[in-house]
Amino acid sequence: MSKRHSAKYKIDRRMGENIWGRPKSPVNKRSYGPGQHGQRRKSKVSDFGLQLKAKQKLKGYYGNLTEKQFAKTYEEADRRKGNTSENLIALLESRLDAVVYRAKFVPTVFAARQFVNHGHVQVNGKRVNIASYRVKPGDVVTVREKSRNMALVLEALGSSERDFAEYITVDLRSFSATFVRAPELAEVPYPVKMEPNLVVEFYSS
Repeated sequence: MSKRHSAKYKIDRRMGENIWGRPKSPVNKRSYGPGQHGQRRKSKVSDFGLQLKAKQKLKGYYGNLTEKQFAKTYEEADRRKGNTSENLIALLESRLDAVVYRAKFVPTVFAARQFVNHGHVQVNGKRVNIASYRVKPGDVVTVREKSRNMALVLEALGSSERDFAEYITVDLRSFSATFVRAPELAEVPYPVKMEPNLVVEFYSS
């Protein structure tokens, strides 16, 4: 098993949830955490524990985000007008790797980051290889022509595992996706319940 798959499954088991909704998740068979103490009876979780878990789950969902990157995203969400938890989701879903994942150009968020970093993606016709690049409403994200026959891309587009997000329009003929608008929490197709309000409480406390 690759390091990336191992890390991904470890996150699922630590959270006790199949956070990407994938059929191969070990949580589907074993709902307890990883390691020799994973099956111990769960004690009552404190408010801080709930907030920390919510933060780790949301951060983990978007792949290899570091604590520093996630905290910076939260700080920007907090600076913006409006509801901080909604702003946080909007910023996370505006990342280029998240848009590539939502458009089903790749099967996982981990693959999306690598796909962008390796230069397979263009934004408005220009090559962009920064996964955290902020996509704006109206931007068109395209898989580069020489990358369209990659097995990874064809497998992801042919999969019925995920639906397309409503805030992204995808043209399969041109391997392109238009980011229509930043979504609200209720519109994001998370397979499990995300609680950005608890993330806000975590950083505010």
